[in-house]
Amino acid sequence: MSDCLFCKIVKKEIPSNIVFETDDVLAFRDINPKAPVHILVIPKLHIGSFAEIKQEHSALLMKMIKMIQDIAKKEGIDQSGFRIVANNGPDAGQAVAHLHFHVIGGRPLKWPPG
Repeated sequence: MSDCLFCKIVKKEIPSNIVFETDDVLAFRDINPKAPVHILVIPKLHIGSFAEIKQEHSALLMKMIKMIQDIAKKEGIDQSGFRIVANNGPDAGQAVAHLHFHVIGGRPLKWPPG
């Protein structure tokens, strides 16, 4: 999807603060962080939402999970704890129609989240 904000970030058409990148997955700092650590992990392949994940995306999802684990270690939140959030659809707060996981930590987080 050429007009997708995250696809433009993947193509480096829009700058971002990249923290991890592989051939298939990109992680960058959220521009409006909700905690000291707030990183978005996205597949480079355009998948519109969590609801659009298919069986053939299994290996890609495992790469995303591995990146989230690596981010938690690098950011020093792997032991203290962190939250992984995937909003699905407008009622859930999904602002960009491209699958992404928020990795949030670095402070105590409340439940429910607001």
